[in-house]
Amino acid sequence: MERRRLRKDKKEWFRFLDHRNGREGGGNVDDWRSTRGVNHLTATRVLVVDDFAPFREFVSLTLAERPELVVIGEASDGPEALEKAVGLRPDLILLDLNLPKMNGMEVARRFRELVPESRIIFFSQESSVDLVEEARRMGVWGYVVKAEARSQLLPTVYAVMSGKQSFGS
Repeated sequence: MERRRLRKDKKEWFRFLDHRNGREGGGNVDDWRSTRGVNHLTATRVLVVDDFAPFREFVSLTLAERPELVVIGEASDGPEALEKAVGLRPDLILLDLNLPKMNGMEVARRFRELVPESRIIFFSQESSVDLVEEARRMGVWGYVVKAEARSQLLPTVYAVMSGKQSFGS
């Protein structure tokens, strides 16, 4: 009896998602795999890219406190990040601007080509208006100054995954 009710609830949820996303028909169980953003059926898969291991750990631990956010990989430089992104296909990439071997702007440009479905949030020590504007122009969804990460990381992630750009306070 419980299994039948759960199956019916799942079909109703997919119909709601189809309606919300402007698709006709509904109830296709595979539809949730193609929807982006946070919903109750799937976690947002995150790749964390930063050359400073303690900061990567801080970000990963902060995200791990939320069951709807799953860190699926970490990288410490540009080439490693590109390789992991292609293999893992994350929903969200948290990317440091100052990386060894390839700067964050170049890595983001390559992400746009290789994993265009992934949303990108930049991390930086700086809060330069020019950097933020360049990030906007290249299709980055958010920007967090590292000094404000404790208070801004999760609000920025949730805003971005709900379809809103977030470039700090």
